[in-house]
Amino acid sequence: MAHGNFTRVTEFILTGVSERPDLQIPLFFVFLVICGLTVTGNLSIITLTSVDSRPQTPMYFFLRHLAVVNLGNSTVIAPKMLINFLVRTRGFLVFTVAEVLMLAVMAYDRHVAICNPLLYRAVVSQRICLLLVSLTYLYGFCTSVVTSSSVFSLTYCSSNVINHFYCDTVPLLTLSCSDTSVPEAAIFISGSTNLVFSIITVVASYFNIVLSILKIHSSDRRKKAFSTCASHMTAVSVFYGTLLFMYLQPQTYHSVGADKMASVFCTLVIPMLNPMIYSLRNNDVKAALKMFIRNTCCSLNHSSFKSL
Repeated sequence: MAHGNFTRVTEFILTGVSERPDLQIPLFFVFLVICGLTVTGNLSIITLTSVDSRPQTPMYFFLRHLAVVNLGNSTVIAPKMLINFLVRTRGFLVFTVAEVLMLAVMAYDRHVAICNPLLYRAVVSQRICLLLVSLTYLYGFCTSVVTSSSVFSLTYCSSNVINHFYCDTVPLLTLSCSDTSVPEAAIFISGSTNLVFSIITVVASYFNIVLSILKIHSSDRRKKAFSTCASHMTAVSVFYGTLLFMYLQPQTYHSVGADKMASVFCTLVIPMLNPMIYSLRNNDVKAALKMFIRNTCCSLNHSSFKSL
């Protein structure tokens, strides 16, 4: 669109993970497998924690919504990314913020369960669980609307090629010919506030958890207490480690390739890994999966027998 002496950009083109033509088809199949595992794993967690009677505690309620967030994050980005591998013209934020806060909520849940087990059901009641999850989604949505509105209110009049595989706000700002100080400040304040608040909540929760566990005299009880936190600690370490790598590197060490790979890991690989982390280290989830498979097989066999 012409505007004065320049052309206003109204459409953006994503360069994708790699611009090498010989890598497009192999990368398509790699990320197709990742996307398939992500959808299968997270849908399995959602199904198992919904239909089985055992994993119905607040921890599994939050795990179910973490799976919803992971599923949303990957399915928002992956389909467009897969299309970009196959076509030459290549013309998210809610779920990322929600995942940051959901992990903090889950850390608080583990803190109450181990430090105040007798009050667990009263403190982390169904009403509180619904409130925490609702606030997480609402805050993620509001943050996304404010940040996206400030970014897309700018004028873009130079290149329309974004050197990324999804429309992230930071690479987009580099294409603007307007003053970007306001959206940059909004992104920085929002991102740093979300990350610092979440990390403080997680660190404070696990500090108290470790102190409480060290006071337990029985080695078996200590081992059991640690095992209830192991899956969440692993997921938190992987997720925050990736975010800190992306945002706390000195600017001189930043490279487009490294940032893209970190983004791939954060938005696609971690949502695929989380169901594995929680299911492989959790006896309730494994038991629910075995029961679900057994019931499904029995139902199929019963249906086949009736048809005969």
